[in-house]
Parts: sequence; structure tokens; C-alpha cells
Amino acid sequence: VNIRKHPLEIPPPSEKDWPKDDAEDFFLLDPDRERDALPQPFRMINKLVMQVFESAMEIIEKREMLREAQKLKVQPTKCFPTAEFQVTGRANCLAVSGKYIFVGLSVGLAAFNTCDCKDVCAWDADKTEICAIHASDLGNECHVLLAVDEMGLVWLLCFHKESFLLIKILNEVEDISKRSTCVEVVLSRGGDYAGILLQGNTKAWLEIYQLPKDSWLIELEKNPGAAAGLACSERRSSYASAVDTFLLQEFPVSANQADVELDLPVLLLTVKPPKPITGTSFKSPLDALKEVDDDSMLGLGYNHLIKDSQWELQEAIFRSTYREYLEAEGVIKEEIPRHATFHFLLPSRILVGPEMKVPDIPVGIGVHWDGNHNFCLYLLNHPLEGKVDSDLKPDVVWPCAAPIACSAVSSCSRYLALAGEDATITIWDKYLGYPLSVTAILEERFIRSIHFL
Repeated sequence: VNIRKHPLEIPPPSEKDWPKDDAEDFFLLDPDRERDALPQPFRMINKLVMQVFESAMEIIEKREMLREAQKLKVQPTKCFPTAEFQVTGRANCLAVSGKYIFVGLSVGLAAFNTCDCKDVCAWDADKTEICAIHASDLGNECHVLLAVDEMGLVWLLCFHKESFLLIKILNEVEDISKRSTCVEVVLSRGGDYAGILLQGNTKAWLEIYQLPKDSWLIELEKNPGAAAGLACSERRSSYASAVDTFLLQEFPVSANQADVELDLPVLLLTVKPPKPITGTSFKSPLDALKEVDDDSMLGLGYNHLIKDSQWELQEAIFRSTYREYLEAEGVIKEEIPRHATFHFLLPSRILVGPEMKVPDIPVGIGVHWDGNHNFCLYLLNHPLEGKVDSDLKPDVVWPCAAPIACSAVSSCSRYLALAGEDATITIWDKYLGYPLSVTAILEERFIRSIHFL
């Protein structure tokens, strides 16, 4: 048995066993700093790897947050086509009227029935490529169509009982050198009026036609089968697949001359762009006031007393003041505008016509030309004598502070929105004739189009 004679004692620490760092600060040391003891270039490599890892984690977290936010949003409903129409050539445009869909093709027009998804007939007598089409339902299975081809010709057609009937080419002339090109077509709701914007070599103008739809309906009822023989080839559809895919096949049909003769549209107005304002020829204010038809009307600014010398002096002062800006951007000479935007307007307190008893028939048009400050309103009940070829004056003029860039009319035709080139939108109550609101958009913005929802 081994018996210890002396008590157990802890030996004192030797100096060589002491830690080199201070014992008091030992627990404050960062354990990650042990990596700093790595030699170069391993420390730099480790630092770059950690930065890449942290950046990757930040990207992953952002994507996860976006994914979670996307899940909370309402997902749009995906719609798949229930029917497919394969046509000969290329489909350029389409219009819906009643239960029919009219498609403008590279070889004419085609009509489809929306009820049974079948083709009704096609019009391709002249093999004309249709670039734009507008349609309106006249009632009693009759529709009026305005089609614009690639040459800028406007075709006025009537669709009655699954047959096309050509009425007239509105801007057709015998001399090709004098032919004008259609830029824009507007068909009023109900098909009472049609407006076409035409451009020639050096000028542009707007023509407003009245469509005698009542006489058309009466004549077509008297001759129910007459429209089927004028440049119309019937087409039949063959069922191609189980998803309502219809392949259009053309069948030769003899084109018989129709016995019906529809009345031609009547040219009501010819609106020309406003001319640049020049020096006056009036000698006194009384001479200028005599030229105003109505003292309550704001004119286009032609009846003034500013002389040519005053215009030239103002132009010289302007050029000398802003010479550096004019030399940098270049001076644009004032030209007569060649494009306009126009709308058919229903009756209101400002536009009063004989059709007030029928509130759905337009009584006037609103026109503004590019680069012009004035929104001009014209009544459609002017007498025809001497008004077509003469310079027509507007019945009402709404001047704006800046040139009008675009405009829109509400579906009820009561509210009018005018957007200026200074990015200011003004909403007018057309029925009462005063502005409802003025909204200024952010600076350095140009409004190209405006719509009512």
C-alpha cells in the first residue's frame, strides 16, 4: 500500500507557461481574426471569396422577396383562342359591327359571323389590299363600311344580308396626278356621317360626308337579292379540326349586275387648315369688326390691326434676343399644317342643330390641326350652296395656351380632353362649355395620345 506522507499541493506556475497576451483582454479577442494570421495571398483570396458569397446571398434574398410579392398579386387569367380563321393572303386590320367581323386582307375584304364562327362572304373584285377599315351597324342586317387601300383610296361599301355592295370610291379622280391620299377616316356612331382627311402634293383638307342610310335601307328592302351580285364571291368553310379551325376555300360564283342603285353620299363640308397670320389690311377697328359674323364668336385671329411692319419688328426682336438658341436648334419656318384630328360631336348648348330632337345624331365636328392653338367646332347643318369650296369659318373657337398635341371625346360626347404640347391636360364639359380640370404632367414630357376609360 502506497501511503502519501505529505499533503497534495498545486505546484506554482512557471513563467514560461504564462500567455504572451494580457490575460485580461484574452476573452475580448475575435476568433475570426485567427484567419488574419494566414500569409499573403491567401488572406486576399479569402476576403474576395467572402465578398462574392455575401453578394450572392443578397441577390438570393432579393429574388425571394420578389417571388413572394409576385405570389400575393392577382394573376391574370390566361385566355386561349376558341376559333381560328385562316384566310387567303395577310390580315391587315379588322372591325366589328353587330354580329359580324370584317377583316381587311391583302386581297380584299372578308366577313365572318361571330355566332357560328363561319365565314360569310368575301369581296376581292379588284384584288385591293385593305390597310384600314371602319364599320357601323345601320340596323335591319345592314352595315356601312369605309375601307382604305394601300394607294390611299377610300372605298364606301354596304354589307347587306351576307353580301358586299360597292357604293363609291370617295376620293377617286380621273386624272391620277390630281389624286389625293387618305390619311385618316372617322365614321360617326350610327353611320350618319363620315369624315376623311386627305393630303395632296402641297396641301391637306378635311371632307365631311352625309350618308343617306335611310334611303339605303328602303332600297335594299325593296330589292333583297340585288346586293348579292355586285363584285361579291361567296365562300364556304370546311371544318378542319376539333378546335373550330376553319379553312376558307374560294368557290367561283358568277357576278351578276345588281339592279339596285344606292344614293351617293353628299359632301357637306370641306375644312381647310388655318393659314398663317399675316399683317392686316384694315385701316380702323371698325373695318375689322365688320368682318366678324357674330360678336359672341372668338375667331381664328385674322381680324386684327397688327401691321406687317409690326410683325417684322417683333420677329427681329425675337431673333436678336434668342439668337444663340436659334442657331443651335435651327429655325423652322412656319408652314401650313397637313394633319388634323377630328371628332363627331353630339348636340349641346354650344352646338345646337335641327337634330336636337334625336340626341344620338351628331350635329357638329371638332377639329384641331397640328401645331395650332385653336380647337374649332363646325356645325353640320350649313347650307350646301357656296360652302364646299370656300374657306369655311368655324362656328365656335376654343383657344388654348399651347399648341394642341392630341384630343379625345368621351363615349357620351359630353367631355372633351385637350392635351397641349406643354404637357397640360384640360378636361372640358362640352355641354356647358367650361373647363372642369387642368392637370400638368411632369416637365419634359410630350403627350402623344389620350383616351377616356
